[in-house]
Amino acid sequence: MAEAVIKVRGLRKRYGELEAVRGIDLRIERGEVFALLGPNGAGKTTTVEILEGHRSRTAGEVSVLGFDPGRNEVALKERTGIVLQHTGLEPYLTVSETVDMFRGFYPRPLPLDEVLEVVGLEEQRDQRVRRLSGGQQRRLDVAVGLAGDPELLFLDEPTTGFDPTARRGAWAMIRSLRELGKTVLLTTHYLDEAQALADRVAIMVRGEIVAEDTPAGLVAADPDAVIRFRAPRGTALPDGLGLREADEGLIEARTADPTRDLNALTSWALAEGIELEDLTVSRLSLEDVFLRLTDEGDGEVGS
Repeated sequence: MAEAVIKVRGLRKRYGELEAVRGIDLRIERGEVFALLGPNGAGKTTTVEILEGHRSRTAGEVSVLGFDPGRNEVALKERTGIVLQHTGLEPYLTVSETVDMFRGFYPRPLPLDEVLEVVGLEEQRDQRVRRLSGGQQRRLDVAVGLAGDPELLFLDEPTTGFDPTARRGAWAMIRSLRELGKTVLLTTHYLDEAQALADRVAIMVRGEIVAEDTPAGLVAADPDAVIRFRAPRGTALPDGLGLREADEGLIEARTADPTRDLNALTSWALAEGIELEDLTVSRLSLEDVFLRLTDEGDGEVGS
């Protein structure tokens, strides 16, 4: 069995009458990218803050790199990096000055050039922070988290607000962290991001982990397919196929028998003289699985 960097057993956190985390178990192994997902209020932020040592727990056992994070030990902090969703770096320092300042806080920091290469900021090394683009500033946030050469990196919503090109660049950066042997605990709004990056995923709903597996494993566990198409506005849809309106004007149906249901749908469309635009049949995505699990838990998609 691979070495566990994070081990959690029976973790609970209560705020008065509210139990935000309800006895979860978790194991994250060295060198993997692990995504913790869940709707607003699911308890994932509380869980991560307990693992980081920023919040106390009510009950349960927690080990991070062999330490209890609740003891706030310097030896643990030296081996972990934290990249928050919102940071406040000094805007008038250069990129190199910023990373060097944080390198000075650790006994065995990564070389400056190596940090800048990993995050792709070599060409911006002499540029002031305030002149960086949003994507470049996020890369600098990660550089600060890497400055001390951590074994474990907590990465919170790394691509929020990014355009598609910047997101893909950030994904390449996160993959490079895996190549360095870093363990990454990732939280993200974007389910395609988790599917593309994570070795394993856990989904939390109402303080409990309701599913945990590889992204492919979670998808494969649900045998359904999804039929999606567009129809003219005001079209009376046929009964019996479970059709519903989805996002961006699409109509969709989940089905365990896509051949039969697709035949029924196209036969209806031909009989009615209706063109089914953008018609697709596909396996479920991680996002589909997530929405099903969180809908069952009365969740709302969010952070």
